[in-house]
Amino acid sequence: MTAYIVRRIGQGLAVVIVVSFITFFEAHLLPGNPARAILGVHASSAQIRAFEIANGYNRSLPVQYLDYADRLLHGNLGFSYQQNQSVYALLSERLPATVILVGLSVIVALLIAIPLAILEAVRRNKPVDYALTGAAFAFYSMPTFWLGLMLIMLFSVKAHIFPPVAPQGGPAEILSHPLGLVLPVLTLALGSIASFSRYLRSSLLDNLTQDFVRTARAIGATRAAVLYRHVLRNALLPLITLVGLSLPGILSGALITESIFNYPGMGMLYWQSALSQDYPVLLGVTLVVSVGTVVGSLVADVLYAVADPRIRYS
Repeated sequence: MTAYIVRRIGQGLAVVIVVSFITFFEAHLLPGNPARAILGVHASSAQIRAFEIANGYNRSLPVQYLDYADRLLHGNLGFSYQQNQSVYALLSERLPATVILVGLSVIVALLIAIPLAILEAVRRNKPVDYALTGAAFAFYSMPTFWLGLMLIMLFSVKAHIFPPVAPQGGPAEILSHPLGLVLPVLTLALGSIASFSRYLRSSLLDNLTQDFVRTARAIGATRAAVLYRHVLRNALLPLITLVGLSLPGILSGALITESIFNYPGMGMLYWQSALSQDYPVLLGVTLVVSVGTVVGSLVADVLYAVADPRIRYS
């Protein structure tokens, strides 16, 4: 297990490096001039040139990337001239809000997906199974931005049940207004509910055909006892890995969701930075998201091995 974890950490570091490399070069392909965006439209050519020299924008991109990597190794994520704050300070403010949004959406998705999957497996090829399957495919295929807008239209504009804008401020302020979290969390959760329930349904059906189910029924165990004590327990194990692998999609969906609901998280920060060509913040957010994805995948694999003693990584 130790060797596996060390190897996965090494692979994760390689992934983060590649992601930072690609993002760095793609950010510099954006149209416009970052110096002009920072100094304003009235800045002279001499001022623009002086700013580029002072910040290294006049050097080649490979040299700029090496300078950026060197700063990262020293714990320096850069400075945002647009917001007059260090990137580390900005991420420290916004990261907890995104963790709350993503964490709640995963919890809600699991709490709804597990009962739905059980119902689909028990009622296999029955009308309820077909109905839930159709709904799952429909929600899974919906773009996040469209789903968020439809939820606002239905529950905010028409029914006036939930506010169309997410609560603002830090974690305490956000959690103190639970109604404002309902629509952003639901927007992220609905797609995950569809994928989790379909995956778990297949896992349940696969386990229901195993020999231990027939043995348990032969010794007198009820159908409910077999389902909940044995089948569900085994079927839930692969779901651990699926949750870890779903993190990239959930985090990318959070960027769109936060923009729609004006949620004060990293997704909203990333969107604002892209519009203002704030390269340091763009790179910082991407780096944090890539690290979170790698860590989430590693934790999921480790928990899978802990939950199932039959799994051994070498």
